[in-house]
Amino acid sequence: MNRTPLDRLALVLMIIGALNWLLVGVADYDLVTGIFGGNLFAGRMSVFSRIIFALVGIAGLYSISLLFRESPAAERE
Repeated sequence: MNRTPLDRLALVLMIIGALNWLLVGVADYDLVTGIFGGNLFAGRMSVFSRIIFALVGIAGLYSISLLFRESPAAERE
């Protein structure tokens, strides 16, 4: 299936978010706030952490559209 660069970026951000939540669930460690500062569990986050979380959330909302798109092969038929 052909993906646009925006589709690929959204999927990469979604994967980063999923891996972060895997670490939170398994190891009780938040990688994003570990790298960019703050402490998610204490309710304190740096501006950079908030931006990363917001970008991942926007990517998730955008990725909903991927569920409803026809594949290029189906469009040609």
